[in-house]
Amino acid sequence: MSGTNRNLLSQMYQSECELFARLHPRSAELARGARQNLVSGVPMPWMTRLPGGFPLFLDEARGGHFTDVDGREYVDFCLGDTGAMTGHALPQVAEAIHHRALNGITTMLPNEDAQWVAAELERRFGLTKWQFAMTATDANRFVLRFARELTGRPKIAVMDWCYHGTVDETLVIRGENGETLSRPGSTGRGFDPAITTRVVPFNNEEELEKVLAIGDVACLLMEPALTNIGIVLPEPGYLDAVRSITRKYGVLLIIDETHTICAGPGGCTRAWNLEPDLFVIGKPIGGGMPAAVYGMTSEVATRLEALMTSNEVDVSGVGGTLTGNALALAAVRATLSTTLLQSDFDRMIPLATRWTTGVRESFEAFSLNWHVQQLGCRAEYWFGPPPNDGASAAATGDHDLESYLHLYALNRCVLLTPFHNMALMCPSHTSEDVDRHTQVFSDSLQSICGS
Repeated sequence: MSGTNRNLLSQMYQSECELFARLHPRSAELARGARQNLVSGVPMPWMTRLPGGFPLFLDEARGGHFTDVDGREYVDFCLGDTGAMTGHALPQVAEAIHHRALNGITTMLPNEDAQWVAAELERRFGLTKWQFAMTATDANRFVLRFARELTGRPKIAVMDWCYHGTVDETLVIRGENGETLSRPGSTGRGFDPAITTRVVPFNNEEELEKVLAIGDVACLLMEPALTNIGIVLPEPGYLDAVRSITRKYGVLLIIDETHTICAGPGGCTRAWNLEPDLFVIGKPIGGGMPAAVYGMTSEVATRLEALMTSNEVDVSGVGGTLTGNALALAAVRATLSTTLLQSDFDRMIPLATRWTTGVRESFEAFSLNWHVQQLGCRAEYWFGPPPNDGASAAATGDHDLESYLHLYALNRCVLLTPFHNMALMCPSHTSEDVDRHTQVFSDSLQSICGS
């Protein structure tokens, strides 16, 4: 990277690792003990990728902050990678969960919360009919099955370097000649992904039309703006073209707003007047409680209802015994009735703009040719010009530099989203929290950049 001293970067990273170990003795002790019974010493494999040599262990989290077992309090701009976008430990959600737990968690029967939630989802996102899932991964699996059933077509289409959870068909990238390849890191592949999936580059309507014209694609599953490879915004007119092309070829359009809900109370779908046939969202809608939903137009629902009420529905590959349980629905109702409202976004989006401005001014002060991108209450910096598709986003990565900047911030009690240089605002964050990151970020650049 222009203006950074790579030898100094390596030395400074080692110093930050040593500082991390000194600051977190109790986390280090717990990490050693965890290796006895946890694979790699962590409950989820990706936790091993956090910088510092061992993970922080959580004590408590409230609002936009959390405290580790060594008593250090952090500004949390990760927010559970969007799962806690509402802020941690919402009292209204905790109370709803407590009340529901005392009155039955799961019975395989509906209650009135389901109807309330579905009506609220229609108000926010515009689609009329809804169903529930435990995770956005599950919801995506379900709608892909529905799309293939309705169209009689075997394949799906996704964006290059997309991420839609652990859905086998979507763990793919596009090869140099347009072929479908397994995404690097995909584990235990059970089939050639080219059998199930075609891949198109984001922001490229010509390639999309070429792929859909083949005639074997049931649906296009996409984020309206890429987020899981970093924030890549759609170019003007692109999403309108996507909708026109999918309709032209009879391809169902599925919008996954699990991350892009950061654009507003109705996500990009409402903010940008999108018209999906099917819709998926998970993570933040339960205030931290595992829950997800998928919605559809009345037309799609009418075509599906005969299938969903057949005698074989329990082996259809859609559902799950705990899906739509009363505890999850209570959490979703408590969340959507009290937060992720326009008033919250009116607070969060200006904070993200403040974060964006602070980051830009910091790297420009060191004459770095970097960029910072904002989508609603989410923002991210890049080590180069803004990418316009997933492949170019993946190519901008700099593991050593990213690890250093994240660890430097963590040692000074600021947490960013791992694997991205990304910050997400919640209603509890303050301008002081943002300014703290700006100062830490500026100091981190000072430590590795020449004058």
